[in-house]
Amino acid sequence: MNIEIDPYSGFCFGVINAIDKAEKLLDKGILLYCLGDLVHNNHEMERLQQKGLRTIQYNEFKQMKNVTVLIRAHGEPPETYEIAKKNNITLVDATCPVVLRLQKKIKQTYEQNEDVQIIIFGKQGHAEVNGLVGQTKGNAIVINSIDDLDKIDFTRPVAIFSQTTQSPDKYATIVAELKKRMAQHGEIEKLECVNSICRQVSVRDKELKKFAQKHDVIIFVSGKQSSNGKALFEVCQSANSNSYFISNSDEIKFEWFSLAKSVGICGATSTPRWLMEKIANYIKNNL
Repeated sequence: MNIEIDPYSGFCFGVINAIDKAEKLLDKGILLYCLGDLVHNNHEMERLQQKGLRTIQYNEFKQMKNVTVLIRAHGEPPETYEIAKKNNITLVDATCPVVLRLQKKIKQTYEQNEDVQIIIFGKQGHAEVNGLVGQTKGNAIVINSIDDLDKIDFTRPVAIFSQTTQSPDKYATIVAELKKRMAQHGEIEKLECVNSICRQVSVRDKELKKFAQKHDVIIFVSGKQSSNGKALFEVCQSANSNSYFISNSDEIKFEWFSLAKSVGICGATSTPRWLMEKIANYIKNNL
């Protein structure tokens, strides 16, 4: 049986950069805290915790003083930086450059037009989305489906952005419907649509479809908390109905491979390469 690992799957640049910054500090023996999980993958988090990384939540962060805290690739709202300054916390900012540019664009748009409605297509409560909403002092409207468009006043100016890791196809559908409704109200000229999806993610959609179509069975490896993982798995399923979502080898059922001649292994932007290789070896050694 042929087993292939998708060459385009695995950590994106933002995650690689954040992990690299963390490891360099940990290797120097610096006590490093991370605000939230550095990456939405339990296996990679366990590896980093063994190196000394300590994960904290916001309620803990607000009480800490004189420590070093890593801001992960997802980014943070302005409030986080204000707390750090007040409590003499040293921040190691690993915000992804793509996310950082998006934050600045949203803040600029919000400050330049008080009447504009900032719309963010993404997952409510997601760390990146929280950081984006924070650029508008909490006034942005988060939507995740066409049904959520009812939250918008179509007679007022609208600027729509997307969480950087969302599906390009889903975002295109949302934008098309938004344009339609704005036009119905005669306000289409008041609509600004910003393509803020990470190019690395948007390209990955297309490559993943090709990869899923060339194999009999697809094993998609991702943490269950990964929004990107859920979105990319849907891409796999749309291209190959024999696609299975797993987080570790214990979830594999060997009847999946009974008629398969080729197996493709792929994952999210938060899935480490070493984990996909481990899954590939597990399948190879047990079939």
